[in-house]
Amino acid sequence: MKEKKIVFHIHQLLTERNMSMRELGRLSDIDISKLSPLVNGKRQRVDIGHLQRIAEALDLDDINSMISIETVENE
Repeated sequence: MKEKKIVFHIHQLLTERNMSMRELGRLSDIDISKLSPLVNGKRQRVDIGHLQRIAEALDLDDINSMISIETVENE
């Protein structure tokens, strides 16, 4: 059975921009303790306000560069 999973590409965007998580936290006004699990793909629930502030801090015009839906194969 195929399952869909939402994947955040924030770590990749930070690397591309040579930006630290600490700087993203400062620019987005999000505490590093909330930001770290999201950046590292360990967060189950996401505040839509946080996504908006991250997108603004990274100057994104398209949310698709930050989020994708991927298929996961289950055995």
